[in-house]
Amino acid sequence: MKSLLKYQLCLLILLLTYAAGRSAPRTAATRVLLTNFIYSSTCLNDSISFRITDDIDEIDSVKWNFGDPASLGLDSTNREQGAGHVYRAGGTYTVTLRAYRAGVEDITTQTITIVQKKIVNMPPDITLCDSTAFAINVIVDPSTPLTGMEVITWQDTIPGTLSFNVTEMGTYRIKFDGCQPDDSTNVFYSPVPDFDLGADLNLCTDEIITLDATAQNADYLWSNGETTPTITVMNNMSGTYMVEATVTGCGVYRDTITVNFSGMPQPFSLGPDTLLCAGETIRLIANVPSATGAVRWSNGVRNINYIDVSTRNNYWALVTTNTALGTCDVIDTIAVNYNPLRDVNLGNDTTVCRGEELVLTANYGTGSYLWQDGSKQATFYVDSPGYYYVRAQIGRCVSTDTIRVNYDDTLRVNLGPDTLICRLDRFILYPNGAGTNYKWQDSSTVASFTVTAPGIYAIVADNTCNRSTDSVEVNMQQCDCTVFFPTGFSPNNDGTNDHFRPVYRCLAQDYKLWIYNRWGELMFYTTDPTVSWTGSLNGKPCTTGTYVWIADYKDSTTGKQYNQRGTVTLIR
Repeated sequence: MKSLLKYQLCLLILLLTYAAGRSAPRTAATRVLLTNFIYSSTCLNDSISFRITDDIDEIDSVKWNFGDPASLGLDSTNREQGAGHVYRAGGTYTVTLRAYRAGVEDITTQTITIVQKKIVNMPPDITLCDSTAFAINVIVDPSTPLTGMEVITWQDTIPGTLSFNVTEMGTYRIKFDGCQPDDSTNVFYSPVPDFDLGADLNLCTDEIITLDATAQNADYLWSNGETTPTITVMNNMSGTYMVEATVTGCGVYRDTITVNFSGMPQPFSLGPDTLLCAGETIRLIANVPSATGAVRWSNGVRNINYIDVSTRNNYWALVTTNTALGTCDVIDTIAVNYNPLRDVNLGNDTTVCRGEELVLTANYGTGSYLWQDGSKQATFYVDSPGYYYVRAQIGRCVSTDTIRVNYDDTLRVNLGPDTLICRLDRFILYPNGAGTNYKWQDSSTVASFTVTAPGIYAIVADNTCNRSTDSVEVNMQQCDCTVFFPTGFSPNNDGTNDHFRPVYRCLAQDYKLWIYNRWGELMFYTTDPTVSWTGSLNGKPCTTGTYVWIADYKDSTTGKQYNQRGTVTLIR
C-alpha cells in the first residue's frame, strides 16, 4: 500500500508542478532554454556517461531515456554526475532528457550512433628533439575493417585521417565515429641543451668549483670517467675537463674547460644560505678587498659586485684578486631557497552535514602550523560548527587564514501515517523534519497545511545535505453523529431562513451552543438543540456581520464527545 502511494505521490507531484508551471501561457521571452548535455563515448558495450553542461542549480530534477528498447532506459535524478548506460547493440538511438525547473518540463533530444570499437596499431611512444615534426600513422586491424564512411577525429575534436602530424608533447588518440580505440601514442620532446662550462679558470688554491652540464633527458660521460650531471674540482686537480651529454632524441653535445690552481687563498663569502618569502628580493654582494674589479656571476652578469635575486637557485660569484703569488680567482656559492606558496587558503565559509567530517588543509609546504586549539599538524579534522584558524610558517614566512563552518541536519520529513477523519473535523499537517526550505504539493511554503478535501498530500524539502519527501493519504467519512449548521441566515420574518439552528442525525445529549460577535462578546447561549438563534440580543436585532459559533455535544448511543466550531453570516 505504501509503495503504491509513493508511486501515486510521484505522479501527483509531477501533475501539480506541471499544472503550476502551465497556469499562465509562456511566451517566447519567458521560455526556458533547452538543457544541453554531452556523452563520453559512442562505443558498443562501453559504459557511456551522459552529463548535463548547463547550470544544475536551476534544475529541480531530471529524467533520462536512452532510446534503447533492450532496457527501460531510465536513470536516477543525479544532476551533478549525470547518468550512465551501456548499449549492447550497434545503431542510432535517440537520447531524451527531461529537465524540470520550478515544475516546468523541458525536453532535449540528441541522436547517438553506437559503433563497434576498432582495433588499431599505433606507433610506440617516442621522444623527439625540441619541436621536431612527427607523423603518427594508424593501421586498422583487418578484424575491424573500415567502411570508408567513418568520421575520423583526433584529440576528441580535430577532424583528420589515419595520419596525424605532431608538433608538441602529449598523448595522441584517434576516434572513429566518436568511438576511441584502446591504443594511443605518447610523444615526448627533449629541449636542446644549453649548458656551458664557461671560460677557462685560474683559481686560487683551496678553492672548489662545481662544473655543471645538466640537461633534460640526458646521459653524461666526463673525461675523468664520471657519469653525473655535475662534478666537483678542487686544489691539486688542475687539468682540462670535457663532458659529453647524450640527449634522448637530440643527439650528443660536448663542452670543454681548463681549470688551473695557483696564487694564495683569499677569504670570500656571499653569506649564509637564505630563504625568501613570496614577493621578496635579496641583494647578493661579492665583497673582496683585493678584487681587481673583474666579477662574474652565475646568471651572466659581469663586472658588477652585486645582483638582486628573487627566485630559488644556487648563485655563485667568481672574483679575480691580486695576491703576493699572482692573480687568481676566488668563488663562493649561496643557496637561495624560495617559498613560492601564496597565502594559506582554507577555502570559503562552508556548510557540512551532521555526521560528516570536513578536512581543512593548510597546504603551505614543509613548515610549522598552529591551529585555533593549539594543535600543530598540517591538516585539521572538523567535527562541529565554529570558526577555525591556522597560522603557517616556513622560516621567516608566515601566513594565516580563518574559515567559518556551519552544520546542517540531514532532512527526514515525516507527515505521519495515512489517516481517516470526519468530514467536518479540522486536520492540519505540519512539516516535521523539513527544515526551512520546503514546498507542499501545491508549491506553497506555509508553516502548516490545513486539509479540506480527501487526497494525497505531500512535501518536498531541500538543504545542503539532501532532499527528503513524504506523503500522507487523508480520507474522510460521514461520522455517525455529525451536526450541521448553516453558514448564513436572514432573520427578516419572511418565512425563509429566519433561524440559525442545528440539523443533526443522532440523539445528542449534553448539548451546548455559544455564539460570539467579532469582539468576543457572547450573543447567544443554549443547551437545547431545538432552540434557535433569531439574530437578536436581549430582544434587540444584531447588526449584519459574521459571528463565531462553538458547539459541544455527546452521542447518546456511543458516548463519543464532539466539538465543532465555525462562522455564520447574519444578513439583514
